[in-house]
Amino acid sequence: MIERFLGAHTPDAGGIVMAARRAAASRMRALQIMTAPPTYYNEKVTIKADRAAKFGAALATAGIAPRFVLVHGAYVLNTASPEEQKATRAKGGLAKELERSTALGIGACCFHPGSAGDSDPGDACDRVGDAIRFALEVVPETASGTRVLIENTAGAGRTMGRSAEEIARMLARIPSELRHRTGYGLDTCHLFASGHAIAESPEKQCEILDAFERTVGEPPRFFHLNDSQHPFASNKDRHALIGDGQIGAEPFRWLLNDHRTEGIPLVLETPQERKEVAEDDASADPADEKMMRLLESFLG
Repeated sequence: MIERFLGAHTPDAGGIVMAARRAAASRMRALQIMTAPPTYYNEKVTIKADRAAKFGAALATAGIAPRFVLVHGAYVLNTASPEEQKATRAKGGLAKELERSTALGIGACCFHPGSAGDSDPGDACDRVGDAIRFALEVVPETASGTRVLIENTAGAGRTMGRSAEEIARMLARIPSELRHRTGYGLDTCHLFASGHAIAESPEKQCEILDAFERTVGEPPRFFHLNDSQHPFASNKDRHALIGDGQIGAEPFRWLLNDHRTEGIPLVLETPQERKEVAEDDASADPADEKMMRLLESFLG
């Protein structure tokens, strides 16, 4: 049987410890969380030692290794922005994301690069790379080896990171001595929405992943496993349950059998059934349960 580290961005009502317990209830081996409200820059939010210790204990109980945990950066961060104030705040916010992730001792934090606005796309890519470099320079590396990872985008408007070339340019700004602390990951909905034909055939999907690996110079460090509500090349970022969207279930079977999904977090960000969760309810979301069992059936 193929071994893959499957998980989800579970609800965090009651805190990140409860997110880990809900992941355990679905027998997940990977997890994604947020460490602060996603609609704020959170420049002053820190992780205290006791909170980190409780989270680490919850992961251990769940059987989830810290290296398979992702922190998702705040949505408000726009490191590509040509507006100096926004870009500066986003750069500081990204550094705090890395600081909090490092304090938790987990594998990585990922983030959306943001929008170029009316500026040159190449310059926007450089601003994203410079923000990553700033974060790596101000947050010391620890034994956990926490990385900062770029997430590809669906390509709406002037958002950056829809192509391997854009991601490669961002990462080219990172000095060689810091490069091992960064990388990128791929969201399947974003790939499909931005015009990458991952649902056409197993061969075409492999060709696309080959192109990313060749252009960026390394394989992805995580995958977000999401179907798409909207058609191919729509540039719309709206996730659907796997098999209920425009990608369909079979391309996820191909993906899970690709060697690049081995040994990295594979995280669902698909819709959950429960709109509200009690803070003390550690049970699994029914939709997460359904998706986990479906993905496991692909591993055979």
